[in-house]
Amino acid sequence: MISPVKILVTATAVNTGGRNGHSETTDKLVSVDLSVRKEMGGPGKPGTTTPEHLFAAGYAACFGGAVDFIARSHKKNAAGASVTCSVGVGPREAGGLGLAVKLRIVDKTLPQAELEQFVHEADEKICAYSNAIRGNVAVDFEIVGG
Repeated sequence: MISPVKILVTATAVNTGGRNGHSETTDKLVSVDLSVRKEMGGPGKPGTTTPEHLFAAGYAACFGGAVDFIARSHKKNAAGASVTCSVGVGPREAGGLGLAVKLRIVDKTLPQAELEQFVHEADEKICAYSNAIRGNVAVDFEIVGG
């Protein structure tokens, strides 16, 4: 069952040409040329990006904010945490294409056990990307605390 959402902000983007085209947000803050990577049979044009790059950047930012939010709720600070998000794309056994995500969270100012707790709470309770993909995308975590 999908949980209802009270929309606070909406981002809108328009794409022309699919994975070998151009995407741009309606407010013009993001404007990128896209190209299918050679590994996927595309032209791999220099200076272009992929939807996976954009997803990785968004997920890393969202997850970092969620970890800090949880840390602050525990009277701690994780504003300096580094979140690296790797997004892979490839064929699924069930057909079509699928994604796989790896999140590496590093904050050596927090004890390992605390950072692990904050990461799991952020994943389960706060991060919009985690909530959106749960049950559909494999996510592996690497957590490095102090």
